[in-house]
Amino acid sequence: MGTQQISLAESLFPPGLPRNLAWYFLSRQFRPGDPIGFFQYLAETYGDIAHYKIGREHIVFINHPELIREVLINQHQNFTKERTQQRMKILIGEGLITSEGKYHLKQRHLAQPAFHRQRIAGYAEAMVEFSLRTRDSWQRAAESGEAIDVALEMMHLALSIVGKTLFNSDVESEVKEIASEVNAIMSLYNFLVTLPHAEKMLQYPIPGLRRFRRARARLDETVYRMIKEHHKAGDQGDLLSMLMAARYEDGGAMSDLQLRDEVMTIFLAGYETTANALTWTWYLLSQNPAAETKLHQELAFVLEGRAPRFEDVPRLRYTEMCIAEAMRLFPPAWAMGRRASETFELDGYRLPARTSVFMSQYFVHRDERWWPDPLRFDPERFTAERKAARPRFAYFPFGGGTRQCIGESFAWTELVLVMATLAQKWKLRLVDGHRVEPQPLITMRPRHGMRMRLVPSR
Repeated sequence: MGTQQISLAESLFPPGLPRNLAWYFLSRQFRPGDPIGFFQYLAETYGDIAHYKIGREHIVFINHPELIREVLINQHQNFTKERTQQRMKILIGEGLITSEGKYHLKQRHLAQPAFHRQRIAGYAEAMVEFSLRTRDSWQRAAESGEAIDVALEMMHLALSIVGKTLFNSDVESEVKEIASEVNAIMSLYNFLVTLPHAEKMLQYPIPGLRRFRRARARLDETVYRMIKEHHKAGDQGDLLSMLMAARYEDGGAMSDLQLRDEVMTIFLAGYETTANALTWTWYLLSQNPAAETKLHQELAFVLEGRAPRFEDVPRLRYTEMCIAEAMRLFPPAWAMGRRASETFELDGYRLPARTSVFMSQYFVHRDERWWPDPLRFDPERFTAERKAARPRFAYFPFGGGTRQCIGESFAWTELVLVMATLAQKWKLRLVDGHRVEPQPLITMRPRHGMRMRLVPSR
């Protein structure tokens, strides 16, 4: 990485769009609401690295594991989160996803103990308990032949789990309302990202922004209420209690605002990504009966009819492999970006400070160089031997480097236990004619939900 600033005239940009992207949007050659189509065009046309501009901003799209390693590992000190991810501050403030520099490192160090293995083991019981409730609640729909929206069901289940593990509180009575507010936020996110000066515009009575403000206020109400209750009740053994008990080097604790930002980050990231990963796993299993049969054979052998426990997670290897393969094809976090603080070099090109670099799990995970027959659902790709044979960043559903998701171990535990508990009793079948289409918002959701019917697994 260079330390000298260079002028644009001295820069050497990769090949890419000859005109500003805004021109292509106006001429309707690319649709602003179709980032997947746009990135696919760049990858197919220009290969592993491509350049384009939006206004005055230079952007580079990279599509190779070694280039991704260069940005996330080798040169990570030169990069911060780029603008679209920084826009998330209007919702989650200075949480772990959006904070930078020394403040981020300090907050991450403080939050890390809440995700230690021993703590996660304590959360496993709640994960299974709420999964059993959902499993039993599906009986009526199964008997009547009624279809369920699995995407919505997984959202509600994941919300209940994160409410218990984060707040030690049963939020089931609020789940539908909270989910509705989060859905409103997600649907408005792409609009907010493209809106100039969105942070300042929030104060104006624009219909979409009014809806966003109401949704954010509703989530704030829940979070601050939980913080207030914890101040009164003391340590309850949950994530929030650990964050409240954590101390900086000078002995100080997080303020309520800092707690709010970290809790909101964990709250949203901890259920949205999990719910989507489970939804896509159900869909893919329904389309691949051989893999589904093998998963059920594993559950029968390992669990012998009882509910799963934390210590079963390492033994449920095929279950984990099915989820990993689903997150390869439909990664919940489907793209990410960084913004350079100083001049840097990448793949032989010299790029100026303030250049943004985008990379997409969705495309790297489907690259036939690392994934032969990439659109085929094959959990066996995730045997230890085949994982070791691939480049590190051929698969990165939880990011990588110093900003890798702090809750990855928590997420894997939840994903395996929830899938194992539900699949013990049920198989799911896609409703005839239901349209399955990925919707790339903050996370990769199914655009039309996931309408499925229940079939007993035994």
